[in-house]
Amino acid sequence: MSQREAKIGIVGGAGPYAGLDLAQKLLQQTKAKSDQDYLPTLLISTPELIEDRTDFLLGQTAKNPAHAIYSNLCDLETLGATVAGIACNTAHAPEIRNVFLEKLKISENNLKLLDMISETAEFIRNDCQEVNTVGVLSTIGTWKAGFYPKLLEESGFEVLTLNEQQQQHLHNEALFNPVYGIKVQAHPVSVQARDALLEGVHSLEKQGAQAIILGCTEIPLGIPERILGETYCIDPGLILARALIREFCCEKLLPWNWGE
Repeated sequence: MSQREAKIGIVGGAGPYAGLDLAQKLLQQTKAKSDQDYLPTLLISTPELIEDRTDFLLGQTAKNPAHAIYSNLCDLETLGATVAGIACNTAHAPEIRNVFLEKLKISENNLKLLDMISETAEFIRNDCQEVNTVGVLSTIGTWKAGFYPKLLEESGFEVLTLNEQQQQHLHNEALFNPVYGIKVQAHPVSVQARDALLEGVHSLEKQGAQAIILGCTEIPLGIPERILGETYCIDPGLILARALIREFCCEKLLPWNWGE
């Protein structure tokens, strides 16, 4: 396939707003002066087929969302994607990720799949060199899976998380509240949802966090700031968007700017 025919691929639908947010960040991080300067991109969003990742990790369903994600990745390759990312932190839990990676290996799929979690750890190492202590905000599924602390601790960081009660409160109120949670009201994010997120931020800051990973791809919708006070707000979706541009057409990647 020629570079002219190649495309960036996004697995959306987990949840739907996260896929759109990643696509928007691809546009925002691309050097462009006209429509024609932007990069060819495919977004597949099949939320009805991708089982809730947290429910699976908590044992509330036996249906692994990895199978639907794998199907999306195959469709992206068929449509011309050469590099792709998954717009979901929780889908990178080993119980899910290892399954779709093994299926890709067996099928000899040639799609280059970027790992949002590893990209995030690498970003903190390179661009936040004074940071030693990192906090994580996430869904309860990502919290229980514990893959962010494991990877970050292996990279030499001290990692802080909320206690289970605080984490459940953030999950229930900021993300999944049926009236004002970000999963049902993302534009604009409700005051109640943002307040619940900020409670989590302040709790991690009190423990000594210098940077906080917004470890659910909808959380940055409620905390769009890159810096709050003196605390770095690390958006894995933004980092993944930049990594996709870097891998696909590095000369199109805008310089990093903390102020934007």
